[in-house]
Amino acid sequence: MSFTRMDEGRIEDWLVIAREVAARQARMPQIIKSMLQQLQEQVDGFNLNQLQHVLQTATRALRAGASEEMVVAALCHDIGKVISIENHPAIAAEILKPYVSQETYEIIRTHQDFQGRHYYALMGKNPNGRSLYEAEAWYSKAVQFADEWDQTSFDHEYDTLPLDYFEPLLERVFAQSSNAAALQAMQSASAENANA
Repeated sequence: MSFTRMDEGRIEDWLVIAREVAARQARMPQIIKSMLQQLQEQVDGFNLNQLQHVLQTATRALRAGASEEMVVAALCHDIGKVISIENHPAIAAEILKPYVSQETYEIIRTHQDFQGRHYYALMGKNPNGRSLYEAEAWYSKAVQFADEWDQTSFDHEYDTLPLDYFEPLLERVFAQSSNAAALQAMQSASAENANA
């Protein structure tokens, strides 16, 4: 790169940067798997570690016939806990955002509000936080996610699929990226400028 300020960048600089970013993005499935493995260290007082919990949630989603995207979202719904427990839904949702539909993004972003139905009253919090989203088209899917898959996934006896089972799904979902389209657009613009 030849610039020291972004407003001095040339198309050639940005093409190099875009290629490097695309190469890094191609490693997203491995990065996500590494983050998921870090959840194994987090128990946080539960009877399962957080990796076992997300694997069980994803297994339940898969067996319920959820889309591949939703199964991966179920697998990754607590991945934000690697960084912060307090705002883990927002972190997980933002990691997923470039790769999933808006509906799936919203379900993961709000899953704590839906989970609250099952325990917030015990903590003096409002257990009806999910009511804020009743008008949303994705509301019933978020209820299913929270009530049937997420809150039930702390069971040592459940036949949970291993992380390796989900690797092909991670590969497919995280292979999709808007960066590849951006690189292609820059290459086209560069070719048009060269021909002009």
